[in-house]
Amino acid sequence: MLTASISVSNASIAAGAVVLVLLLVGGYLLGGRRGAGSLRQRLVALGSRLGAEVLEAEPRRVEDALAHVERATDRAAEAVAESSADAIRLRRAFDTLSQAVIVCDERGEPVFRNSRAVLLMGNRHGDALAAHAVDELLASTPPGASEERTLELYGPPRRTLAVRTVSLDNGQRALGVIAVIDDVSERRRLEEVRRDFVANVSHEMKTPIGALGLLAETLLSETEPEVSRRLAERIHSEAFRISRIIDDLLDLTRIESEESPPREPVLVNLVMAEAAERVRTAAEQRGVKVVLDEPSPPVAVLGDRRQLTSALYNLLENAVKFSYEGGVVTAHGHVEGDDVVLTVHDDGIGIPARDLERVFERFYRVDHGRSRQTGGTGLGLAIVRHVAQNHHGSVQVDSREGEGATFTLVLPAKGRSEA
Repeated sequence: MLTASISVSNASIAAGAVVLVLLLVGGYLLGGRRGAGSLRQRLVALGSRLGAEVLEAEPRRVEDALAHVERATDRAAEAVAESSADAIRLRRAFDTLSQAVIVCDERGEPVFRNSRAVLLMGNRHGDALAAHAVDELLASTPPGASEERTLELYGPPRRTLAVRTVSLDNGQRALGVIAVIDDVSERRRLEEVRRDFVANVSHEMKTPIGALGLLAETLLSETEPEVSRRLAERIHSEAFRISRIIDDLLDLTRIESEESPPREPVLVNLVMAEAAERVRTAAEQRGVKVVLDEPSPPVAVLGDRRQLTSALYNLLENAVKFSYEGGVVTAHGHVEGDDVVLTVHDDGIGIPARDLERVFERFYRVDHGRSRQTGGTGLGLAIVRHVAQNHHGSVQVDSREGEGATFTLVLPAKGRSEA
């Protein structure tokens, strides 16, 4: 739009000049030499209007005046080409911006929209509301001022737009208004996640730290050896719980920062065996049996072995914690098409339907009392989700309260290894 207007304007000037020259020359040829002086003056004036240099002396011949106009026309043509190139360059530059940009003239009519703005002014209901709000802001911005507004579009998906309009002028009169629209939805979401994370960490750490203080204070005044021993065991338990929370936080932070972890062929069979070995002590303490059903022949995925082992270990540990004593936890691996599917099933307490959508959130617990008794931090399933995302996979849960749970981790397959 901007390119076309500039090109048409300058091209019209050049074309008009050519037509005028032809008319003047035609009149000169028809009228003979009687109008030669007048024709020379008019040609010189035309050259000056086209931007030619001022002549030191008036040309004596019509041919000299025509040469003057030719030079002016050449310069005008160069100016047209240069302005057209500048306009195209400017449009391409605006199209690379992540913000939407709209420019209006002094009458409030849009004369330019970059590609982001064109997408914004779509036909969807949310976009129509945004476009209407932007039009209102453009119209209400007074000369020499700027306005800002935040638009909340509830979607779906929910979006937040920050709109800023600035009046344009050349120091003497208003030239129009420019609006810059920035989609800050992801920034807002990250801010909310950060606030929730700090609040959750503070809450989770406050309970064991407060318990440590009370236990230590009681232990200082206790004289019975048996009571002192029990208090010391409680202190040790709370200290271990804090250590687990810190370890899981460090693991989660590391995994989140490694959005593209090193990729190497990793045998799923070895990942399953290592994760089962890490959870063996906890399973034995609860009398839970862990059964592995490894892929045969062995299969590999492309990924980070440490992250994959951590994900499967957290699934196994979660299953062991929420199994009944004497229960069985089964880890099964197999290939489905281009994917490797790992499932972890337990016959424990299960998950209520209302909690299924939230179990992968940080610090979310289905049963707060049971989680604390078993030493859960509420971060294990969040770690599993991030590992799946880092490996372009997914994780799902299928469960009914009282009937156990099945977690399914799907990873892109690398291919079968040689047996």
